[in-house]
Amino acid sequence: MTPRRLTGALAAAALTVTALGACAAPAESSADTVKVGVLTSTSGLLSSYGRQYSDGFAAGLDYATDGTGKVGDITVEVTYHDDAGEPEKATSTATGIIGDGYTILAGTASSGVATQLAPLAEQNQILYIGGPAATDAMTGINDFTFRSGRQTYQDLLAAQSFLGDLEGKKILVLAQDYAFGQDNVAAAEKVFGEEGGADVEPVLVPLDTTDFTPFARQITDAKPDMLFVAWAGDTASNMWQTLDQQKVFDSTKVVTGLAERVGYETFGAAGTKIDFLSHYFAEATDNEPATALAAALAKDDITPDIFHTDGFTAAQMVVRAIAEGGTDPAAMAKALEGWTFTSPKGESTVRASDHALLQPMFQARLVEKDGALVPELVTALTSDDVTPPEAK
Repeated sequence: MTPRRLTGALAAAALTVTALGACAAPAESSADTVKVGVLTSTSGLLSSYGRQYSDGFAAGLDYATDGTGKVGDITVEVTYHDDAGEPEKATSTATGIIGDGYTILAGTASSGVATQLAPLAEQNQILYIGGPAATDAMTGINDFTFRSGRQTYQDLLAAQSFLGDLEGKKILVLAQDYAFGQDNVAAAEKVFGEEGGADVEPVLVPLDTTDFTPFARQITDAKPDMLFVAWAGDTASNMWQTLDQQKVFDSTKVVTGLAERVGYETFGAAGTKIDFLSHYFAEATDNEPATALAAALAKDDITPDIFHTDGFTAAQMVVRAIAEGGTDPAAMAKALEGWTFTSPKGESTVRASDHALLQPMFQARLVEKDGALVPELVTALTSDDVTPPEAK
């Protein structure tokens, strides 16, 4: 497989990488041990995502090795490292552990970090399995890079499922006017507009906005078939309250992503009126890996959350890679290509051509139960429903 990138608005530009300490020869583990470095955010803005990933990885490794921590006669030695969501720190840490003989890297919640680590993995010829980082630029980036989570394109196809045929439909994208929001607008224009045939219009809100009434009125006046909301930060609660007060939900279908459970309360009274696309939540599936994940987390009174599944899946991929590829990273990578398995989300396949992880996505809603908002499955979308285009 040759390096590939998604083209167009969805392809986030990979950052320039300095190959600090790049190995002159492929990395090698010892004959009886493979060293795995889990590198993700356990501090900083994405720390909750990183903790979910790490906890999920530990549970997945226990499940996939039947509690032994070994694959055949090979011991899987795992250490955990904090990247704080900072590319420089992540690159420095990764370089150090590669120098210490690690042949597998897994993780990161940050797309900016992931696009730094992927080229580093290729330069050093080690296996890299990305985590929650959703950038489409990871797909097809090189022969040694895979992903255990979903990518942005799959999110958007899940959102599209709420309207079905988009031809001639009007879609507004409500987002904040900075890189995150602008990227979501560009992605929506690509998927909903250029490819789906919808009329896509952005409603970009300055970051310092405190009064969302004019934007809510702009939406109600436009009468879109769907409002797609891409939002982050502490103004979310105020924004959702304003949309509800201005009766946006009475005139259009409102779709957004269902994030971690602790954030459900930010939706307020609007929570039960929103259509959610979902990567994962505990109530979505009840297969054997999902049950094992829930049982492992229950020991610490934790309910499986959005990114626990990414860690669990990464561990399953690590075990598969070692079982079929031994201690050779190139053989490990080949062993993952085309592999179909059951993750906590359901049947998933590593697409051989570009390493996209084809997987289910979900439609969900929030319902009130005992005074709190809890998620409920509406529809499970198969991997065929949300297959991203092949990276080129």
